[in-house]
Amino acid sequence: MLLVVAASITADVPGEPQAPGAGGIAQDQAKPAVAASTSAGKRKIPCKTPENATLCYWTHGRLSVYNGSPSFRIWQIGTRHILGVFNGPSHYPARTNDDIENPELPSELYRAYEADNRRLKRETGIMWAIPPPAFADFEACPLRPEIKGWMQAVCIESAKNIFIERDH
Repeated sequence: MLLVVAASITADVPGEPQAPGAGGIAQDQAKPAVAASTSAGKRKIPCKTPENATLCYWTHGRLSVYNGSPSFRIWQIGTRHILGVFNGPSHYPARTNDDIENPELPSELYRAYEADNRRLKRETGIMWAIPPPAFADFEACPLRPEIKGWMQAVCIESAKNIFIERDH
């Protein structure tokens, strides 16, 4: 299934990739993202809805692929908190393996991954099969309440200040 994720990320996405940036550690963690999203219309599966818009917030973290469920997780930098990434409220709890292993990510992330894959192919002649870790400011919308010591289920509405980690 991770190959499906890699294939979907390498698909052509119109537009230019966002320039990598650096954000402060744990900046904007508690800043709510209340306004209705402008990118919600671009998603196939809505993440931010009128019901959960007041719960969405910005957090600085590292998105990585893990073994287990869910495959995509965000480590909130400066904490021990892990966010499990799912498609959105209408697909949670997950009903299919695709909902667990291939969550819909924001178009900004797809563009950044595509640019990194093109760079890697240009430099080495190969492309990655599993997406490398991405550091960014993520707009996360909780899909269930936070429980101390447990991974929290979220969907990612948008991302900014994206930096794709190089493996070499």
